[in-house]
Amino acid sequence: MSDGAEIDGAGGRSPDDLPWVDEHASEIDAPASVVWPALLRTVERMTAGGAAPHYARAVGCADTESGGPRPLEVGSTVPGFHVAELAPERSLALAGSHRFSNYALVFRLEPLGGRRTRLLAETRAEFPRFAGRAYRAAVIGTRMHVLVVRRVIRGVAHRAERAPR
Repeated sequence: MSDGAEIDGAGGRSPDDLPWVDEHASEIDAPASVVWPALLRTVERMTAGGAAPHYARAVGCADTESGGPRPLEVGSTVPGFHVAELAPERSLALAGSHRFSNYALVFRLEPLGGRRTRLLAETRAEFPRFAGRAYRAAVIGTRMHVLVVRRVIRGVAHRAERAPR
């Protein structure tokens, strides 16, 4: 993702330097030019409301509030994440850190021709020390993370496929 704008990722590292955790993908019946704004809106919505900032503060996230430019640009924040890398209509890397983990959620858009786009969501993270391993078991081991990422992907697809053309 080095051809777009970027800043340091989680824990001062590039998202690509963090260990790979998992990847989820979905084909969306919309071109990348429509999927991109739907992705940005979905990221904003997934962290809107009172619960996200409270959780971000509870676990000691570096980024606890929404801030910076809108629409999202490198340096913008949402609770739990900051935009570490961004290449419009191609990729968006959200990075963050808290007491238990340094992490990144990287979205990539792959045009499939015609009106279709594949959206990939790749998670990268490290879970240092015993507390980090326990947190990984609670979040990754229970599949809670999978459910959240799949919900985000469905939200993007829903917005993109219903957007005016």
